[in-house]
Amino acid sequence: MMLSRSNWIIVGLAVAVAAAGGWLQHASQRAHAPGGSSGIDVGAIAPDLPLSGLDGKAHRLSEFRGRKVLLNFWATWCGPCLTEMPALVRAQANVGEKGSIVVGIAMDDPARVQTFLTTHPVNYPILVGRLESPSTSLQLGNVGELLPYSVLLDENGRVLATRRGVLDGDQLQQWLAPTAP
Repeated sequence: MMLSRSNWIIVGLAVAVAAAGGWLQHASQRAHAPGGSSGIDVGAIAPDLPLSGLDGKAHRLSEFRGRKVLLNFWATWCGPCLTEMPALVRAQANVGEKGSIVVGIAMDDPARVQTFLTTHPVNYPILVGRLESPSTSLQLGNVGELLPYSVLLDENGRVLATRRGVLDGDQLQQWLAPTAP
């Protein structure tokens, strides 16, 4: 069966619209990041962002220099984040106090985080990220601002890896392993 000329035109238009839609979706993901915040490259030094502790005290990422740091962005309303937390607790327990460190960065209301942690305590520090644009997670490469999101920093604050989604136990063990001399 041969297609009529009008059917060929319809098929051609459908293909063109689909291609344009794919291109626009790709372009919009890059455009989502305001003001040049297009991500952070592996090998770049992470910005020394100011963050608040749950006690209201100011902290900076540079406080953790000298140790490999896993920054884990999460929120109390994020189901996958809450699924990931027990693995983060186990990973932190396995590396000890002098090794790598997990730092949770809550992208949430501080009071809600405080309440959540009273019933779900963790063994690593929790800081509160900036929610206003550009958010703390966006400034550290989370262009889609999806949670959970993790950034691994070396002892000098250089980005070793980033990951959108839940880290499993094997990945955590690999990421937090001591750096070879």
